[in-house]
Amino acid sequence: MPLVRIDLSASRPPAVRRAIADGVHRALVDAVGIPAGDRFQIVTPHAPDEMLFDPAYLDVARRDVVCVQITLVAGRPRELKLDLYRRIAANLADAGVRPEDVFVTLVENTLDNWSVGNGQAQLVDLGTVAGARTEP
Repeated sequence: MPLVRIDLSASRPPAVRRAIADGVHRALVDAVGIPAGDRFQIVTPHAPDEMLFDPAYLDVARRDVVCVQITLVAGRPRELKLDLYRRIAANLADAGVRPEDVFVTLVENTLDNWSVGNGQAQLVDLGTVAGARTEP
């Protein structure tokens, strides 16, 4: 049950923003195995002066960064995460985003850090989530 925050330039039109969000979701479905209906995303466009990224950090030539922050339950193996990054970059390239501009971070937590409505910790009751090796 990931929560995805996508921060990008307001210059990207709504249809492109949607294509970016769709690409991130498709990567999560394909790489992590989340159900297609498990989609919770917040897409936030920003003015140019609100997105400050080093244009050459670690020898990556950035111009128009799309920042994807995914909060999810811990327990996925490294190989799955690396595959997720590759899939996100490939899917966003299909939406017109340069791979150099795709910036992804994962924020991991535990099952008891989620309530998806009604004041309940539904993931605790499930005991596990797609792609994760977790303990209840």
